Amino acid sequence: MAERGRKPGFMLSNEHRTKIANSQILNRLLGHAEGRVEMSSTQVDAAKSLLKKVLPDLQTLTISGEDGGPIQVAHRIERVIVDPKAD
Repeated sequence: MAERGRKPGFMLSNEHRTKIANSQILNRLLGHAEGRVEMSSTQVDAAKSLLKKVLPDLQTLTISGEDGGPIQVAHRIERVIVDPKAD
């Protein structure tokens, strides 16, 4: 049978530990939003502040064409008629 678990001396990287900690904050906020976890307004504010430090803010990105107009995409459709009798 294969050995289970980690080998002796295994250590998580600090980056991985940080990701786990950040996910716990997010999980707690989600639980609160779903009504499974009770949190005070101070706890919610603190969790939101911590998440703002680790998660990027979503931004609106507008892609426009020349002179701010719409993007022009050139399409080429080619129709080829083939004689099924020809070899």
